[in-house]
Amino acid sequence: MTATRVDTDHDTDATMTIRQMCDAFGVTPRTLRFYESKELLFPIREGQKRLFTRRDRARLKLILRGKRFGFSLEEIRQLLDLYYEDDQQRTQLLRTYELAKERLAEMERQRAELDDAIEELREQLDWGEKMLASMNKTAAE
Repeated sequence: MTATRVDTDHDTDATMTIRQMCDAFGVTPRTLRFYESKELLFPIREGQKRLFTRRDRARLKLILRGKRFGFSLEEIRQLLDLYYEDDQQRTQLLRTYELAKERLAEMERQRAELDDAIEELREQLDWGEKMLASMNKTAAE
């Protein structure tokens, strides 16, 4: 996934076109339409034209960050929807924190499994290298 690139010059604009959003965040129009179809973004429609507000930009930034961290779209939707709780985002922050801790534990478990697999593969390569060297030595004699 492309890292989120936000053009700060656009942050003062009231709305952005789909092309400006794509350029600012490194996504495709298809991605924006997909998130719109999943009701994660809510651009203003003027005929066929979509205009994205500051709210859409903030939501897209959070969507992309959530995807980068491995959250599902449903988890991201639930977190975004909690923004409107009337508790100064306490509920949203608490749930985000809980999910992030769970995700971090899962990522660390996956990393440990990957580290083990890498070490085992290195051992197999070392063994294979020694076997080939031994075979080459025998064949040369």
